[in-house]
Amino acid sequence: MNSKQHTGLLILRVSIAFTMLIYGVTKLIFGIDFISSLLEQYGLPLIFRYGVFVGEILAPILIIIGFRTKLAGLVFALNCLVAILMVQIPNLLKLNETGGWAIGLIFIYMMFGIAMFFTGAGKYALSTNNEWD
Repeated sequence: MNSKQHTGLLILRVSIAFTMLIYGVTKLIFGIDFISSLLEQYGLPLIFRYGVFVGEILAPILIIIGFRTKLAGLVFALNCLVAILMVQIPNLLKLNETGGWAIGLIFIYMMFGIAMFFTGAGKYALSTNNEWD
């Protein structure tokens, strides 16, 4: 991989993970009552509500700094998949008001996480020697 490709991975990592991090920080500030009510609705243990902080704060930070990026990408993608399954299933075949796919953004986030799982962070990362980097 050449330096332009490594630079491209760095730009993708920082830009996309940062935008997810904003969702996580917002939940940290304003609470996760919505997630708690969803878990109750599905009959799942409320302890799972804290998983949103792993998927929307910890995983994006690890992706941004390039530490255990493959593992963080997998967690990031799983967080998005859970969000799709718990919230977005009714919108799976719908368009939004501007003609885009209603779940397009969360789907892009999920695919980004999967891509990070397969590619890793590239050479511009905090750690590059572990199999999970």
